Amino acid sequence: MNKLKELKKISSILIATNNPGKFKELKELLPKHIKYFRPQDFKLKEPKETAKDFKGNARIKSLYCAKKSGLISISDDSGLEVAGLNNQPGIYSARWAGKLKNFSLAIEKIRKLLSKKKLSESKANFTCCISIGFPSGKSYEFLGKVFGKVTFPPKGKKGFGYDPIFVANKELKTFGQLPAKYKNSISHRYQAFKRVKKYFKFN
Repeated sequence: MNKLKELKKISSILIATNNPGKFKELKELLPKHIKYFRPQDFKLKEPKETAKDFKGNARIKSLYCAKKSGLISISDDSGLEVAGLNNQPGIYSARWAGKLKNFSLAIEKIRKLLSKKKLSESKANFTCCISIGFPSGKSYEFLGKVFGKVTFPPKGKKGFGYDPIFVANKELKTFGQLPAKYKNSISHRYQAFKRVKKYFKFN
């Protein structure tokens, strides 16, 4: 891990996501002095996520963008795991929302599947893996989780994805209701980033 100390010297980085919500959250977690690029700045399409876990898919995305752009790239692969649905949708969380990324449909799918099991809510967790990929082909992965439950009906219009149905342990409001700054201080993405930030120079 010592080689990650070179992150202290970088002035630009590519955040390997086309999801505006993820881009915003990652950018807010990272140092302010770094210049951030998006995949579309290099006309990059999303690579196929063929791995069977969050770490593998995060690695695919960070290395793809790093090799194509020549920049150190940081990616995030995350998802919702619902205990009552055998930890689905998991790595398929985004895919449940379809090509149009309609998470209202994905949320309704979860509600219907839980209803068939006569459940109105379920224990759940958000999982996030952050991968830092280098043009050389090396990468480093960091995992974070936040535990809680999914509950219906959806509440709140803040955040994105499954945030309106997820309530973290010790919280009374969904991620969709929490102020962004506070959510970002307890989220799965932050838990993963805590393992990364010591390698960056903050000023």
